Amino acid sequence: MAYQTVFKRYEIKYTITNKQKQLLLQAMQPYMAPDKYGRTTIRNIYFDTDNYRLVRRSLEKPDYKEKLRIRSYGQSTENSTVFVELKKKYENVVYKRRLPLGQREAMDWLCGNAPCPTDSQISREIEYFRRFYDGLRPSVFLSYEREAFFEPDGDLRVTFDDRILCRQTDLSLSSPVYGDPVIDDDTVIMEIKCSGGIPLWLVEVLSKEKIYKTSFSKYGKAYEALILPNLPFKKTYSKKEILHHEYIL
Repeated sequence: MAYQTVFKRYEIKYTITNKQKQLLLQAMQPYMAPDKYGRTTIRNIYFDTDNYRLVRRSLEKPDYKEKLRIRSYGQSTENSTVFVELKKKYENVVYKRRLPLGQREAMDWLCGNAPCPTDSQISREIEYFRRFYDGLRPSVFLSYEREAFFEPDGDLRVTFDDRILCRQTDLSLSSPVYGDPVIDDDTVIMEIKCSGGIPLWLVEVLSKEKIYKTSFSKYGKAYEALILPNLPFKKTYSKKEILHHEYIL
């Protein structure tokens, strides 16, 4: 099966309620169609250093940031195809490189237990990233429910994510979905993905419903809410200061 492996687009996020989601779905009906997969459970394993260098850097909101994860669309087996994704953001443009591999192959490679089983430009980029951030390890399992819609005659995509769960044990895409909630039951993360401008009809809906873009990282939110409070720090810092200091391992 052929997979899209290179992405370059704007990804604009909004925090909305379930009521606002229903209003948006009604407005989208004449212009967009549901994704063929329907409502999907997306599983991710994020990789980071022992001191969470990548997520701490991301939360500083720099002009450039990057992250590495393994993703599956549903519960996988050892040999199921999953995606190793290297995602970079620079000046509001997202660049993503995606490599399909078997789950065991992907984990062995990224954990440093085996070489990458394939050689390509994308695998070399990911390998460079892995070596640059020496000591990368599986950091969190993060899952969520997604409904996706696309524009039949364009490149616009709109996704709605809810039931975001996080855990730091049982880091396997083959395991059931469970963990601590990252957002409350009435919160939905909407994301608009496009290569250019947002269509006028969608701009008008967002304006009418007073829906404004926001900065939201699922991994970042999980780190702040569930991981950071349990880290043993050398002294008491403010929440802002903690992002810039090491903790005791």
